[in-house]
Parts: sequence; structure tokens; C-alpha cells
Amino acid sequence: MARYTGPVCKLCRREGEKLFLKGTKCYTEKCPVDRRAYPPGHHGPAQARRRKQSDYALQLREKQKVKRIYGLGEKQFRNLFEKAAVLAGITGANLIVFLESRLDNIVFRMGFAPSRATARQLVRHRHVEVNGRVVDIPSYQVAAGDEVALKAGSRQLSLVEESLESRTRPQLLEWLALDEKNRVGRVVRKPTREDIPLAAQEQLIVELYSK
Repeated sequence: MARYTGPVCKLCRREGEKLFLKGTKCYTEKCPVDRRAYPPGHHGPAQARRRKQSDYALQLREKQKVKRIYGLGEKQFRNLFEKAAVLAGITGANLIVFLESRLDNIVFRMGFAPSRATARQLVRHRHVEVNGRVVDIPSYQVAAGDEVALKAGSRQLSLVEESLESRTRPQLLEWLALDEKNRVGRVVRKPTREDIPLAAQEQLIVELYSK
């Protein structure tokens, strides 16, 4: 899968809002989104002056925003959408629940990492266990009742301690439980769309992929 390695602030500027891709640094650094409130590139200021976007443009931007927040490539994101589409219920809500249930996102939500990108690295480098077994796949779907913990030798990592002590750390969601001292968390129940603090219009994504 191709991975974006450029400046993440450009992605926020392209979507016209803070996506908090740098974790705590987004709170402590001067944000380019505030200083240059227009898309990156030579034609950025001209795009900012446009009054109306087409329906397709709105749908595309919403899809790109959600995809970038969770750090997925297009193929990964599309595959997840197709899985969500065959389940009972609302496709858009199913998609968001799938995204939230990824192991890298759970590690981030529990406060073990300051951003999803850092959480993905923790998982890839085999610092995370699920139900007592090391799992190094960031896309692993964590189910209700699963225990997510840091390995014994990884619990005192400086980035983990800094993340847990950060004032800008996200509030623990009610469908998660955390034993901060032992670096162990649990998914208490499967989340619903209402449980997920994501400012996104997932119906636009469904409309885009349904064409």
C-alpha cells in the first residue's frame, strides 16, 4: 500500500479543517490551517474563493477527510466500505464502527499513543497484545470483550508515558475501559455511531461509492 510521507499539515489544509494528524503537536504548535485557511498549491487561494462545490466534490472531500483521519489508503478504505455495505443496518454507521474497531485506533483511543500514526507504529513494532497475544496488524478488528495491553517490556516507553500524561489526551470513551497503571485496556462493548466523536457526514461517502 502506498503511504503518504509528506507534511501532514497539507492534508489538513486541503480539507479545510484540523484533522489532528500530529496528535498533541496540533495543540502546541502554530497550525498552518489557522495561518493559511485555503488549500495548498498555487491555486489554493482561488479555490477558497469559490462559493459552491458540486455534489461530487462534497462527497469526495468527505471521503478523503475520513480516510486521512484514520490513516488508510484508498484500497483499504474501499474494502472496508464493501464489508460495511453487506452488513445489516446503516452502511455509513457500519463503516465508522469498523474504522473505530481497528487496533491502531483502539490503542490511540486508550491514550497509549498521541496519534493514530504513532499507534500504528506501536502495533507494527510488536509492542501491543490482544488477549495476551502479540498482534502486529494495525487493521486487526478488536471485538467486544477483547483486552488490549502493552507488552511488559513496552509499558515504560517514553512516548507512552508522555501520551498518557498529556493534557490534550482524548477523553476515554464510555465503551472502553482502562487500567492506566498496568497499561491494560478493554473493549467493554461494541460502539454505536452515537458513541463515536467523529465530525463526519458518512452518508456522503455512501453516496460517492454507490454511483
